[in-house]
Amino acid sequence: MFYLKMFFQYVAQYIKVRLQYRTDLLVEFLSDLLFQGVNLVFILIVFGHTKLLSGWSQYEIIFIYGFFLVPFAIFSSFFNIWDFNDRYIVKGEMDRILTRPIHSLFQIILERIELESLLGVVTGIAVMLYSGDKLGISLHWYDPFLFILFAIGGALVYGGIFIIMAAIGFWSDAKTSIMPMMYNIGNYGRYPVNIYNTVIRFVLTWILPFAFVGVYPASYFLGKEEWYGYAFLTPVIGILFITLSVLLWNKGVKRYRGAGN
Repeated sequence: MFYLKMFFQYVAQYIKVRLQYRTDLLVEFLSDLLFQGVNLVFILIVFGHTKLLSGWSQYEIIFIYGFFLVPFAIFSSFFNIWDFNDRYIVKGEMDRILTRPIHSLFQIILERIELESLLGVVTGIAVMLYSGDKLGISLHWYDPFLFILFAIGGALVYGGIFIIMAAIGFWSDAKTSIMPMMYNIGNYGRYPVNIYNTVIRFVLTWILPFAFVGVYPASYFLGKEEWYGYAFLTPVIGILFITLSVLLWNKGVKRYRGAGN
């Protein structure tokens, strides 16, 4: 209950601060929509030259992209730790974090929340509804619950990977990190893995499982029965990676000796 209370207190404070600069908030919303629109245009350009991409139609790719936006929006809202090395290790803010009676990772997540990124959930659902209508997808009564389960699982996969990347900073105090590269690799999860070669497909499934953020869970709703097993593994992979990330984080915190050393 203590952590739940702290979460809502941070959220309430964050909303108060953001509403003081409403124009900036509106600009961020518009920029996010523009960025997502550019990605959709790219898909349309690709299918302007071909009808199928490794057996996938235009609206199936768009549906996958729409699904990807949902867990990615959750991740962007609550796991905004891309500059952890620079801010908390190099500049020493980790010292401040460790003086408080709350888990360090939970506190950093609360400090860096960006709730406006949740707009991506609305955009993603809208894209899925549009493409799903074009594909004639019919849903069962339990599909919304599976959708929530898969979306949370995908967000945990993303969050787990990036917490692991941040935790490496406890062993390396370099100002730069491999976070930007991970963001770029994560974009591969927007598209079907069978368009890549065997090595990349293996990496996106078992090493850096970004495929569980987009294509695998979305394949269930697209009726791709050969990938149902992967779809239902999504929450399992999410829990596994978030657990591994917290364990690595806890080990790294014990190694941390302060910014002065």
